[in-house]
Amino acid sequence: MTRNLCALALAALALAGIAAASTSGTPGVSSTTITLGSSGPLTGEAAAAAGVLRGAEGYFKYVNARGGVNGRKIDFKYLDDGYDPSRTVQNVRQLIQQDNVFALFSVVGTNGNLAIRDFANASGVPTVFSASGATTFGKEYAKYPWTIGYLPPYAEEGQLYAKHILATNAKKAKIAVLYQSDDYGKDVLAGFRKGLGAKARSLIVQTVGYDPTASDVQSQVAQLKASGANTFCIFAFGKFAIQSFVYANKLGWKPQIYVNDVASASSIMLLNPQSTAEGAISILWGKDPATPKFKKDAGTALGAKIVKKYIPGGNPSDGFLIAGMAEAFSMVDALKAAGKNLTRKGLMNAVTHMNEANNPFLVPGVKVHTTPTFRFPIASAQLQRWHNRHWEPFGGVQSAKL
Repeated sequence: MTRNLCALALAALALAGIAAASTSGTPGVSSTTITLGSSGPLTGEAAAAAGVLRGAEGYFKYVNARGGVNGRKIDFKYLDDGYDPSRTVQNVRQLIQQDNVFALFSVVGTNGNLAIRDFANASGVPTVFSASGATTFGKEYAKYPWTIGYLPPYAEEGQLYAKHILATNAKKAKIAVLYQSDDYGKDVLAGFRKGLGAKARSLIVQTVGYDPTASDVQSQVAQLKASGANTFCIFAFGKFAIQSFVYANKLGWKPQIYVNDVASASSIMLLNPQSTAEGAISILWGKDPATPKFKKDAGTALGAKIVKKYIPGGNPSDGFLIAGMAEAFSMVDALKAAGKNLTRKGLMNAVTHMNEANNPFLVPGVKVHTTPTFRFPIASAQLQRWHNRHWEPFGGVQSAKL
């Protein structure tokens, strides 16, 4: 009899443990935690972008220290893919099948997100606020209902540059474009062409793509200079954007440069000699802590506080960290809206009904807004110009038709 009672007691304890581990019956959700997963380039040539994940992790720790979300702490697991889509797939399979994450959050890079989209959607796992501006992640929601991006759409970004050229130099512009020859680069270029409209054929004198696995783009930059262009659009990432600035300068080419958002971090733009990037134009949507305009901003101050306490070795002036905090702020908002009875469908309902105007890490006037049929969380941005080794925002917040 005593043995039976002991067995019953142990069984009851085991059942209680199972109940505590997953009170909602939803993978990755217990009575005390919410497990989120991600993948990004923690190492390799694109490792600077890992700051997005580190910034998000820091913000989640900040939230956890204040009680978490609806009584649960966020456990954020992210794995290194070296910016290799095949490794992103392996990481996501592990996160879903072994780590049983509740959702994928802020997976870094267009190609990695494209590589995992079919599997994640077939598994019914939310892929939320991906660190990519690929237009497809907002457009193809009917086919991929579990996926949503975060960054301003690349097609819109391209249109904004085109709009500025038409407003400032429509008669004399001769445009050369360097673009990454994949879905990301082609997306920005397509938006740029759309923004130029009927004038695209006459204004664009040369476009050259490059393989993202190549070692450099020196020959491509030389080819573009030879076209006689006075306007140079750099739709490239990381080292290729840096090389584009440096090679153009070495060749004595001094065009008006437009550089896409993903390669515009102040840490990338600080080139020698100082004149190398002077006058370049890009967009901004998150507050760059290295920009004098945001030096005394409350959101920048909060970001610096989080970096100091929760991101060991982090640089408070790293814009990638602040971008990650912006995404994490929106994720926390969505988790709060999804309620205590947390489900994957409830999360997707929340992220497709966003109306967030108080994100402290976003540029004033930039809001996070979604509906079930409009899945571009950030659909506006502001132009900025590089001057005296920092960015200077100009003009108002604007958007383009998608």
